[in-house]
Amino acid sequence: MIKFVADSACDLKDYPSICFETVPLSISTDERNYTDDNSLNVHEVLDYLESYNDRSYTACPSLDAWLKAFEGADEIYAVTITSGLSGTYSGANVAKDIYLSEHPDAKIYVVDSLSTGPGMVLILEKLAELKAKGKSFDEVCSAIEKYRRKLRLFFSLSSLHNLAQNGRVSKLIASAIGFMNIKILGTASKTGTIEQVAKCRGSRKMIDRIVSELKEIGFTKGKIRICHVECMEFANAVADKIRSIFDCSDIKIVPARGLCSYYAERGGIILGCECE
Repeated sequence: MIKFVADSACDLKDYPSICFETVPLSISTDERNYTDDNSLNVHEVLDYLESYNDRSYTACPSLDAWLKAFEGADEIYAVTITSGLSGTYSGANVAKDIYLSEHPDAKIYVVDSLSTGPGMVLILEKLAELKAKGKSFDEVCSAIEKYRRKLRLFFSLSSLHNLAQNGRVSKLIASAIGFMNIKILGTASKTGTIEQVAKCRGSRKMIDRIVSELKEIGFTKGKIRICHVECMEFANAVADKIRSIFDCSDIKIVPARGLCSYYAERGGIILGCECE
């Protein structure tokens, strides 16, 4: 049996054409703990976090969650959020070793996406495509390592509140961003860490800057996947602009699950694309 597994940063809740499961990360404060599973009310979590001004943080999926997701399979493809920001990749590999010690004939490939959300989705889609073509385990692993190098990730943030409460940016900078109606454009580095690209005042300038960055990296007509945090109108505007500039019709937009919503916050989007 072949299984495809990803942590909840992938934003997908299901993938009807394959045997697919997600394992949840968690979002916590000193008062509450939320599990990023299919029952999580993201709107409620965002409301709470916006009014909460003390420490907040996220945690990796448990080993038990990974092992339960692997259960019953003898060929497993697991995709994780970037190891540059999370220990999830390491945790998945520990689960892999445990599972293989109990199922020595199984094969498990754990992919460090060096990305999140839409970047993980693109890898899952490529995995499913390769297996549908009958590729062997080794052929799939080799192809994904090459494919991952073609992927790029960008994110537009309207708020840095949670990043500040998480200790990743200063609270002074986060406050200034919100007060001045400035959006932050960032990207994932080659090692999966966050790099700031630009500051833009207003949505129109942000959209223009996203298009400019796509041109800069040589994007022409590959797939684009977008997740949004309660800002479907903005996500659609980004997609429409991209369609008007590039020969690109394969664009899909989904709402962010809990983990990506925590970091991108309301008004934020994350965009993943293929680039030759």
